[in-house]
Amino acid sequence: MSIIVTPSSIDAAPAAARPLLQAVEKQLGSVPNLFRVVSHSPAALEGYLGLSGALGKGRLEPKTRERIALAVAQFNGCGYCLAAHSYLGRHIAKLDDAEILANRHGHSGDAKADAAVRFAVAIVRERGHVGTDAVAAVKAAGYDDGQVIEIVAHVALNTLTNYVNEVAGTDIDFPAVALPLAS
Repeated sequence: MSIIVTPSSIDAAPAAARPLLQAVEKQLGSVPNLFRVVSHSPAALEGYLGLSGALGKGRLEPKTRERIALAVAQFNGCGYCLAAHSYLGRHIAKLDDAEILANRHGHSGDAKADAAVRFAVAIVRERGHVGTDAVAAVKAAGYDDGQVIEIVAHVALNTLTNYVNEVAGTDIDFPAVALPLAS
């Protein structure tokens, strides 16, 4: 149950957030609860959408971005984001169930993506204090300095939504996923 009320519609959101929510609806075809909850702060919504949009133009492939989102949601225990990214991973990024499960376990069946996912989990686990060996390992897998920074930014973006959803108790509007991992 939501602790912070989710505006029931775009019109119920703060006026400054309405154009942003309309843009989300145009892009996605609906406005997931996360966006409506964040709309309580139009500045936070604008910041989230800005960073998300900028990273969407980055050099990490969409599948890797979803893999990172799944790993971070699992590590942070965010049921909302786990449900959302399981759905997006399966239907948009075309990840299969085995890959989604691997990502939730903090790795990937794809060797290069595995390095990115493991690095992302290390960032979360170590709160950024990963050390030179972790950076060297992800770079040895084929990621350059810019892509390493993008991985860090995706971890930050996903941690933001994980925290918002956990603080707000956002009602899950995607097919629910059990948070404890099944083997």
